[in-house]
Amino acid sequence: MALEVFPGRFTAQPEGGVTVFLIGMRANRWWKLGSVMRVAAAMPRMLRYLAANPESGMLGFHQWLGRTTILVSYWRSPEDLMRFAADRDAPHLAPWRDFMKTVSGTGDIGVWHETYSVPASGMEAVYNGMPAFGLAKATAHVPVKGGLNTARQRWAHASADGRE
Repeated sequence: MALEVFPGRFTAQPEGGVTVFLIGMRANRWWKLGSVMRVAAAMPRMLRYLAANPESGMLGFHQWLGRTTILVSYWRSPEDLMRFAADRDAPHLAPWRDFMKTVSGTGDIGVWHETYSVPASGMEAVYNGMPAFGLAKATAHVPVKGGLNTARQRWAHASADGRE
Protein backbone atom coordinates (compact mmCIF):
# COMPACT_ATOMS: atom_id res chain seq x y z
CA MET A 1 0.00 0.00 0.00
CA ALA A 2 1.49 3.33 -1.05
CA LEU A 3 1.53 6.05 1.57
CA GLU A 4 1.05 9.69 0.70
CA VAL A 5 4.37 11.48 0.90
CA PHE A 6 4.13 15.06 2.14
CA PRO A 7 6.71 17.26 0.38
CA GLY A 8 8.25 19.86 2.61
CA ARG A 9 8.83 19.94 6.32
CA PHE A 10 6.33 18.94 8.98
CA THR A 11 6.35 18.63 12.74
CA ALA A 12 4.27 16.95 15.40
CA GLN A 13 1.94 18.98 17.56
CA PRO A 14 0.74 16.95 20.53
CA GLU A 15 -1.79 18.61 22.83
CA GLY A 16 0.23 17.72 25.91
CA GLY A 17 2.63 15.13 27.19
CA VAL A 18 2.85 11.69 25.61
CA THR A 19 3.83 8.28 26.92
CA VAL A 20 6.12 6.43 24.52
CA PHE A 21 6.09 2.66 24.85
CA LEU A 22 8.67 0.52 23.05
CA ILE A 23 8.09 -3.22 23.06
CA GLY A 24 9.51 -6.16 21.18
CA MET A 25 10.66 -9.71 21.15
CA ARG A 26 13.71 -11.59 19.94
CA ALA A 27 13.71 -15.12 18.57
CA ASN A 28 16.78 -16.44 20.38
CA ARG A 29 16.18 -19.93 19.03
CA TRP A 30 14.52 -19.16 15.70
CA TRP A 31 14.23 -22.84 14.88
CA LYS A 32 11.56 -23.10 17.59
CA LEU A 33 9.18 -21.55 15.11
CA GLY A 34 5.99 -22.76 16.81
CA SER A 35 6.80 -20.93 20.05
CA VAL A 36 7.99 -17.84 18.20
CA MET A 37 4.81 -17.67 16.11
CA ARG A 38 2.54 -18.24 19.13
CA VAL A 39 4.14 -15.35 21.02
CA ALA A 40 4.24 -13.10 17.92
CA ALA A 41 0.57 -13.80 17.10
CA ALA A 42 -0.59 -12.05 20.28
CA MET A 43 0.48 -8.56 19.13
CA PRO A 44 -1.82 -8.19 16.07
CA ARG A 45 -4.83 -9.07 18.26
CA MET A 46 -3.80 -6.41 20.76
CA LEU A 47 -3.30 -3.78 18.05
CA ARG A 48 -6.70 -4.52 16.47
CA TYR A 49 -8.33 -4.21 19.89
CA LEU A 50 -6.57 -0.91 20.62
CA ALA A 51 -7.50 0.51 17.19
CA ALA A 52 -11.14 -0.46 17.74
CA ASN A 53 -11.14 1.03 21.27
CA PRO A 54 -9.60 4.52 21.09
CA GLU A 55 -10.73 5.18 24.67
CA SER A 56 -7.94 2.77 25.65
CA GLY A 57 -5.51 5.66 25.21
CA MET A 58 -3.18 4.42 22.48
CA LEU A 59 -2.68 7.26 19.98
CA GLY A 60 -0.76 5.36 17.29
CA PHE A 61 2.11 2.99 16.57
CA HIS A 62 4.73 1.79 14.09
CA GLN A 63 6.15 -1.73 13.95
CA TRP A 64 9.26 -3.30 12.46
CA LEU A 65 9.67 -7.06 12.11
CA GLY A 66 12.77 -9.24 12.06
CA ARG A 67 14.59 -11.60 14.38
CA THR A 68 14.29 -8.79 16.90
CA THR A 69 11.00 -6.93 16.55
CA ILE A 70 10.15 -3.46 17.77
CA LEU A 71 6.86 -1.66 18.15
CA VAL A 72 6.86 2.03 19.03
CA SER A 73 3.54 3.21 20.39
CA TYR A 74 2.28 6.55 21.65
CA TRP A 75 -0.20 6.76 24.55
CA ARG A 76 -2.11 9.55 26.28
CA SER A 77 -0.67 8.57 29.65
CA PRO A 78 1.18 5.84 31.54
CA GLU A 79 -2.08 5.19 33.41
CA ASP A 80 -3.84 4.32 30.12
CA LEU A 81 -1.02 1.94 29.21
CA MET A 82 -1.07 0.22 32.60
CA ARG A 83 -4.86 0.00 32.58
CA PHE A 84 -4.75 -1.80 29.22
CA ALA A 85 -2.01 -4.17 30.41
CA ALA A 86 -4.02 -5.19 33.48
CA ASP A 87 -7.49 -5.30 31.86
CA ARG A 88 -8.83 -8.86 32.03
CA ASP A 89 -11.19 -8.15 29.12
CA ALA A 90 -8.42 -6.84 26.85
CA PRO A 91 -6.18 -9.18 24.81
CA HIS A 92 -2.95 -8.59 26.77
CA LEU A 93 -3.17 -10.27 30.14
CA ALA A 94 -3.92 -13.83 28.95
CA PRO A 95 -1.04 -13.98 26.39
CA TRP A 96 1.33 -12.45 28.96
CA ARG A 97 0.39 -15.07 31.55
CA ASP A 98 0.77 -17.82 28.93
CA PHE A 99 4.24 -16.52 28.01
CA MET A 100 5.30 -16.42 31.67
CA LYS A 101 4.02 -19.96 32.22
CA THR A 102 5.31 -21.67 29.05
CA VAL A 103 8.21 -19.70 27.55
CA SER A 104 9.74 -17.42 30.17
CA GLY A 105 13.04 -18.75 31.45
CA THR A 106 13.63 -21.15 28.55
CA GLY A 107 15.83 -18.73 26.62
CA ASP A 108 13.90 -19.50 23.42
CA ILE A 109 12.33 -16.05 23.13
CA GLY A 110 13.25 -12.78 24.72
CA VAL A 111 10.73 -10.01 25.30
CA TRP A 112 11.44 -6.45 26.32
CA HIS A 113 9.80 -3.09 26.79
CA GLU A 114 10.70 0.46 27.75
CA THR A 115 8.29 3.21 28.79
CA TYR A 116 8.92 6.95 28.71
CA SER A 117 6.57 9.66 29.95
CA VAL A 118 7.51 12.79 28.00
CA PRO A 119 6.16 16.27 28.73
CA ALA A 120 5.35 18.34 25.63
CA SER A 121 8.27 20.62 26.48
CA GLY A 122 10.55 17.56 26.26
CA MET A 123 9.88 16.59 22.65
CA GLU A 124 10.77 17.91 19.23
CA ALA A 125 10.14 16.36 15.84
CA VAL A 126 10.64 17.11 12.16
CA TYR A 127 9.68 15.09 9.08
CA ASN A 128 10.93 16.10 5.63
CA GLY A 129 9.44 14.48 2.52
CA MET A 130 7.83 11.72 4.61
CA PRO A 131 4.42 10.13 4.92
CA ALA A 132 2.68 10.99 8.20
CA PHE A 133 4.90 9.13 10.66
CA GLY A 134 5.75 8.68 14.30
CA LEU A 135 4.55 11.23 16.81
CA ALA A 136 3.04 13.41 14.06
CA LYS A 137 0.90 10.53 12.79
CA ALA A 138 -0.18 9.69 16.35
CA THR A 139 -1.03 13.30 17.26
CA ALA A 140 -1.10 16.18 14.79
CA HIS A 141 0.92 16.40 11.54
CA VAL A 142 1.45 20.11 10.85
CA PRO A 143 3.63 22.07 8.40
CA VAL A 144 6.75 23.71 9.77
CA LYS A 145 6.11 27.44 9.63
CA GLY A 146 8.06 30.56 10.50
CA GLY A 147 9.51 30.39 13.97
CA LEU A 148 9.60 26.56 13.93
CA ASN A 149 12.35 26.05 11.34
CA THR A 150 15.04 24.74 13.68
CA ALA A 151 15.05 22.14 16.43
CA ARG A 152 15.95 24.92 18.91
CA GLN A 153 12.88 26.94 17.84
CA ARG A 154 10.58 23.91 18.11
CA TRP A 155 11.90 23.12 21.63
CA ALA A 156 11.39 26.72 22.71
CA HIS A 157 7.88 26.79 21.21
CA ALA A 158 6.83 23.64 23.08
CA SER A 159 8.17 25.08 26.35
CA ALA A 160 6.59 28.50 25.82
CA ASP A 161 3.22 26.96 24.96
CA GLY A 162 3.20 25.35 28.36
CA ARG A 163 2.02 22.08 26.77
CA GLU A 164 3.09 19.99 29.73
